[in-house]
Amino acid sequence: MPRTKRPKPLYQRGQFSLYPRPGRHPEIVWYDEDAKRERSASARTGDLEQARLALDRKYLEASGAHYCPRCGQATNGEAAPMLLTAISDYMLKNEHQAGYVRSTKPRLSKVIEYIAATDTGITVPAISAEWVERFRRWLAAQPVRNKAGKIIRDRSPGGIEGCVLQLAAVINSMKGHEAQFKARSVKDLANSPVYRADIDMLAAMFRFCLYPEPKPKQRWSPKVARLTVEGRTNLLRYLRAAVATWARPDAIYDLRAKGQWHREAGVLALNRPGRVQTKKYRPAIPVARQFAPWLDEAMGRENYLPVSTIRHTWDAMKVHIGLPGDAEAGEKLIRRSVSTICRRSIGEANWTQGEMMLGHRKASISDLYAIPDPANLGLALTATEKLIDEIELRVPGAFTAGLPH
Repeated sequence: MPRTKRPKPLYQRGQFSLYPRPGRHPEIVWYDEDAKRERSASARTGDLEQARLALDRKYLEASGAHYCPRCGQATNGEAAPMLLTAISDYMLKNEHQAGYVRSTKPRLSKVIEYIAATDTGITVPAISAEWVERFRRWLAAQPVRNKAGKIIRDRSPGGIEGCVLQLAAVINSMKGHEAQFKARSVKDLANSPVYRADIDMLAAMFRFCLYPEPKPKQRWSPKVARLTVEGRTNLLRYLRAAVATWARPDAIYDLRAKGQWHREAGVLALNRPGRVQTKKYRPAIPVARQFAPWLDEAMGRENYLPVSTIRHTWDAMKVHIGLPGDAEAGEKLIRRSVSTICRRSIGEANWTQGEMMLGHRKASISDLYAIPDPANLGLALTATEKLIDEIELRVPGAFTAGLPH
């Protein structure tokens, strides 16, 4: 009888695949090059996350890292955990967090590349300040490339230190371990972007989403134009939220209307329930009247932004409307530009409200209904609504296209 076709794997890494088995633990399946046949092993757990970790250990074992089958500890002569395992476990546990695709994964991927090029058996306690310094020198010699492999620019000191910070986070997350090195201040290493978009440039971003134009000598059918607009929907969502809230990109990616949007009070808590505040404080802010309907619309979705990154469409927009290159015009440009424009309307005497909108200063307001008051954050709200009106005037539909009439 023909073999039953396997279902889609629950997880895959290299030649190893994790398949479900009704009524039993998932199994790990791989092709044994030496035996020239397919092999399998039980994951020995019904917990999907633990099963994925078991597959990762098989994968690493095939790369030269060996584990005790009973306790899962590395058996390479060291009782200490291996760094590759620690990184793999950390990435699995954090892959659903906001910012994973945009920062955590690419940063740790560089650490993994260095480990693969030097010593795959390196253990966590062996990561010293000297090891990190060698990693810095190695990464500095690796230019940034696009997907086609073309060199875009040299590796920035701030980008290198971001990888070091992420490595420290991995080690510090392990019970009984602490990073034996200190990351340099990214703020001191990086050159602060000086470019700010004016209202016309902000309007051009919305125009790119709503009224796309073909390249010179190209002609679009109505269907292609419609599909192009649909493909830029999430960028448009991001632009609306970024202008209305002044929020950092990670807060927008993490935004859930349900639980954060207090409609009756007209207030949005940028820090979702259950998340511990960090140094990058996420405040509760008044919501512009033009953005409120979009938060209502998002109540039926898990996240306001249903994608983990808008990088591809952002980069396409950047080229199309002529934004500067390098780090001058990343996704945080909206936050810097909106706060600069609104500062003129709010005035220096009341700029404390701008600082509270940005999360640079913590508000002492405990009553949600008091937040939009002019004495608290009402002036910042008025300035934001005025800016949105200016954008809407230049690009009809910027905040209204797609709303039910």
